[in-house]
Amino acid sequence: MINFTDITDITGLASSAVAIIALVVLLPGVARLQKTHFALLVCAIAIVVLIPFGGLPLAAYVRGWMGDLSITSLLLLLMSILRPLCGRPPFDPKGRTTLLILVALAAFGLYPMALGTSLFDPYRLGYGDPWLLGGLLLLALAACFRQLPLLALAIALSIFTWGAGWYESTNLWDYLLDPLLAIYAISALLKRASRLAVAQFDRGG
Repeated sequence: MINFTDITDITGLASSAVAIIALVVLLPGVARLQKTHFALLVCAIAIVVLIPFGGLPLAAYVRGWMGDLSITSLLLLLMSILRPLCGRPPFDPKGRTTLLILVALAAFGLYPMALGTSLFDPYRLGYGDPWLLGGLLLLALAACFRQLPLLALAIALSIFTWGAGWYESTNLWDYLLDPLLAIYAISALLKRASRLAVAQFDRGG
């Protein structure tokens, strides 16, 4: 049974609900709905996925399958939901691309080494290593100076929620990225690269 007084359960269910809503938003024609209709649809989906069926809401079953999403994943999912309401991306697309590049690079370095391909396990740095924290803070400051607010916000929120013990995990990496986000980031970047290559080929032709 879910303990709804536990912030971990609340956040986990919310992340699953946001993921379901974001998937619905991607369906053909949904993003072109009038803003009022779109907002009502989002609210209706949120209510449906959080209503208990057989003791557990649908969001809980989704959470059991995919686990708790990282703060970065939640931020990107919320962006995709807010975009039809705002009429434009909430953040500069350049900042989103930069964030995805860093997620992909971190995933390539973190997951293989964590599985034993190297004697060094970077995952251990997530348990409060000052070098990782210092590097992330410097990266967030650099993002602010380079006018990349999405990257700075993702780092700041991840560190804040990690410090507050928001999830069951005590490792900062689990707040920064997750396997599903890594797969999405790599796929999105490959798709973007292929589009640029095709466009470059067409111009050259």
